[in-house]
Amino acid sequence: MPSIFERVNKNMAKKLGGKDLRPVKHLLDASKFRQFSILRKSSQSRFWEQPDIPVEYSLMDILDSSSSVPETVVTGPFFFSDSLVQKQKAGLGVNAGVEVGASGEFTQTCESTLEIQSVSIPSPKLESLQNSKLLAPEPSFLKDCRKRGDNLYVVTEAVELINTTVLHDKSGVDTSGKLCIPWATFFKGEGKGQVVRARETTLTVPRGTVLAYRRKQLVIKEEGCDILISEDAKQKTFQDGKFGMELRLGAGAGASPWSTLRITKAQDGSARGHTLIMHPRSYTAEWEIMSILPIDFRCLQEEVSWKMRPLAQLPKDVHRVLFHSILSMLRDRGALQALMDMLELDSAGHLDGPGGRILSEVQEDSRRPWVNLRDVILYLLEALMVLSDTQLDLLAESMEKEILLQQRDLVRSILEPNFKYPWNIPFTLRPELLTPLEGEALAVTYGLLDECGLKMELNSPRSTWDLDAKMPLSALYGTLSLLQQLAES
Repeated sequence: MPSIFERVNKNMAKKLGGKDLRPVKHLLDASKFRQFSILRKSSQSRFWEQPDIPVEYSLMDILDSSSSVPETVVTGPFFFSDSLVQKQKAGLGVNAGVEVGASGEFTQTCESTLEIQSVSIPSPKLESLQNSKLLAPEPSFLKDCRKRGDNLYVVTEAVELINTTVLHDKSGVDTSGKLCIPWATFFKGEGKGQVVRARETTLTVPRGTVLAYRRKQLVIKEEGCDILISEDAKQKTFQDGKFGMELRLGAGAGASPWSTLRITKAQDGSARGHTLIMHPRSYTAEWEIMSILPIDFRCLQEEVSWKMRPLAQLPKDVHRVLFHSILSMLRDRGALQALMDMLELDSAGHLDGPGGRILSEVQEDSRRPWVNLRDVILYLLEALMVLSDTQLDLLAESMEKEILLQQRDLVRSILEPNFKYPWNIPFTLRPELLTPLEGEALAVTYGLLDECGLKMELNSPRSTWDLDAKMPLSALYGTLSLLQQLAES
C-alpha cells in the first residue's frame, strides 16, 4: 500500500488541483520541489513516464546575475480533511481461482486534516524571465542533462503545509482458517486458527513541507532560455531545430531494425498519437515509410522483446550476476537511481556493492561488441523507477519465490485486451493464470496489481480497468519480462 504521506498528498492533489498538480511521494524529497527548483525527466520507452527527478539546482542558479527574481504570490489558507474508514469481509475459495479456504475481516482507518497554502509564480511574472541569458560558462549539470537527452522543468507552484501535522493510519486483520488472503498483502506465512493482527502508523510532517507542485517546461536555446507557459508544449528542453516529432532510430547492437518516428502533431492534427513504422531499404541512411499505426499493446510487446534480445547472447553466469545484483538493490531506490545516473552519463566511474557489479558487467561491453547491455539495464531501471516502493518490495519477493513468469502472463492477459480503452471497463482475471499462484504468491501478485491502480474485488477474480493503471502496468510488464529472461539461467 502507498505510504501515508503519498496517499494523503495524492488525494489532496486530486481533489484540489486536477491532473496538473503533482503530489510529492516521499517526505525526504519534499524540500526539493520548491519554487524555481529544476526537475529532470528522461525515458527510453513510449509507454511509461519517469517520475520527476530534482537536480538540486534552481532556475536562478543557472541564469546570469542580470536576471531578476519574480515575486511569488501566496494564496490560502485552505483546509483539506482526508478520512477513510474501510471494512471488508472475505471468504475466499475456488471463485478466486485457487483453493484457499480462508475467511476474515480487514479494517482500515486513516485520518488527517491539512492546513495548506499555495505559493506560486503567476504566468505574467514568468514572462519577465523569457529569453534570459544562461551563465557562462554553462553549469556542468546542464551538460550532463544535454548528454542524457533529458527534458527539464521548473517548479512554478508549491502547495505547502502551514502547521506541523500528524498523519494517522490504523489497519488490522481478523482471520480464521489458512492465512492465504490475497488482498491482505502484508500477511506472511500460513497457519490455522484465529489470528488478529493490527498496525498503527503515525507520521509527523513539519510546517513548510511541500505536499504537491506544478511545473512548466524549460526550453534552452542558443541565445538563452525560455519557460514555456503552456502545459501542452511538446518541445524539447535542448533545442535542435526539429519540432513536432520524436525520432527513435535503432542504434547499436540489439536495436530494432523496425524504427519509429512518432508524430506528436501534424498540421491538421490527424497524426497525433500515431507512429510511423519504418524499415531500412538497405544498410544506408535511406528509410522507407511502411505504414501509420496506432500505438497498441503489440508496440509495447515489440519494444520489450527487442530490449530482451541482447540478454539471450550473454553467458548464463552474467545473467546470474545481474539477477542477484538487481534483487539486492530493489529495496533501495537511491541505489537504483545512482546506478541509472551513472549509466545515463555513460560514465567510467565507480560504484560499490551490487550496483558496482552491474556496472562492471556493462563496462565489459567493449569485449562484447555485439551486445549493448547498457541500454538494456537502463531500460529495466527506468521501468523499475515507475513502480512504487511497495511494488519494489513485492517484486523482490516475487523473484525469491520464482513466480515472475506466471505474473508476466497474468499482466499480459490484462493489458492485451484492455490497452486501447480510455475508460473504466470491468474484466475478469483468467482463473487458469491464477491457479499456479497459491497462498502467499497470490497475495504478492494481487499486491502488485492493486498498486498499479486496478480495482480488485476480494471474493472473485473480477476487476475494473482504469486508464491510470495503464502506465504502471506497462512498466510492470517490461520489468517482469526482463527479469524472467535473467532468471532463465
